Amino acid sequence: MSSLSRRTFLRASGVAMSLPFLESLQPRARAAGKATPRRRLVAVNVGLGLHAPNIVPKQSGRNYELPPYLKAIEEFREDFTFLSGTSHPGVGGGHQSGKSFLTAAKHPSSAGFKNSISLDQLAAEKLGTATRFRSLSLSMSGPGLSWSRSGVEIPTETRPSQVFQRLFLEGKASEKAQQIQRLKDGQSVLDVVLDKAGRMQKRLGGRDREKMEQYFHSVREAEQRLVKAQAWEKLPKPKVDAKPPRDITDRSQMLERLGLLYDMTYLALETDSTRFITLFDTGMNAVPTIQGVDTDYHMLSHHGKDPSKIAQLTIVETGVLKVLGQFLQKLKDSQEQGANLLDQTMVLFGSNLGNASSHDTKNMPILLAGGGFKHGQHLAFDQQNNYPLPKLYVSMLQRLGLEIDTFGDTTGTLDGLEMS
Repeated sequence: MSSLSRRTFLRASGVAMSLPFLESLQPRARAAGKATPRRRLVAVNVGLGLHAPNIVPKQSGRNYELPPYLKAIEEFREDFTFLSGTSHPGVGGGHQSGKSFLTAAKHPSSAGFKNSISLDQLAAEKLGTATRFRSLSLSMSGPGLSWSRSGVEIPTETRPSQVFQRLFLEGKASEKAQQIQRLKDGQSVLDVVLDKAGRMQKRLGGRDREKMEQYFHSVREAEQRLVKAQAWEKLPKPKVDAKPPRDITDRSQMLERLGLLYDMTYLALETDSTRFITLFDTGMNAVPTIQGVDTDYHMLSHHGKDPSKIAQLTIVETGVLKVLGQFLQKLKDSQEQGANLLDQTMVLFGSNLGNASSHDTKNMPILLAGGGFKHGQHLAFDQQNNYPLPKLYVSMLQRLGLEIDTFGDTTGTLDGLEMS
């Protein structure tokens, strides 16, 4: 029997690249201005939490009083919905729960933990062929929020200069030629795989034959991605007026560093280089360079209800919300297809920790902005018996046009959230 080496299979299944969005290839109705909106998704996690009394409104519904943190983004009140009393069922583990922020995978701190596919990667898996990059994973210090279907963490970008280079700077002609050749070599590998697998399939039983057919499907998809990747290599990258950013190496300048990553997120969306982006604001074990703050940020998050620590923590976290507001403003100021970019971009912002001081993962603070939903409300669920957050993820995936009604172990959409 002809054999297929493990190495060959791995090489064949490890390809993940995307197809350009070409206006000239779209149906005439779309070219005439009736284009289907390009739905986008951005997810941001604040790893050291957000002090609940400062961000969770006391009243529910539309006529709630803005708490201090939400006052920092008051001008977007009608553009976001705040959720309280939600969490991922079965997810604990303190800081380790960051791994499950977008996956809802249970018991992230257990020895045998294996993650599942994240919200953004599920969307990119289905819809990522429309842009040069299927997705983009950003981080302040390394760990990311994006995970593949097999539970492998997607590598992150931490330096804005490298993100800018990847998105907008052309490589040398020789480098492009090498990349195209590598893609052609990959196609040759897939041809060999399909040929050998086809001969092997004739000798397999019913159940194994079905498994092999599933593998055929994944190989064909990989081959299609290779073809599309070659098309991208032959197309110029978008031009932007923005200058390449200078990386800030001083970690204490956390708000400035965070702002640069938001800037790269905006540019990637505005140029339609990708439609699915995650950003992990991991925090730091250092004193941030912010007026009025003289204590380690991580230590402040473990305030133990100390008023002096909470006062400094409030300064830091208010700054984090203001940087978010600057990003939302850029999206709202950008027009595409007769709408602003915020209306076409779901921005999920929150934390895997409901109470960072005690490492509690219940009552996660969650804000959803933009994306074409009816906003301007506080959806308050039971803080003792939390509402499953994956229902929000189902709503978001359906807003992207996916026929999905389950995420993780949870079925159904979020109560009270309607599309506009």
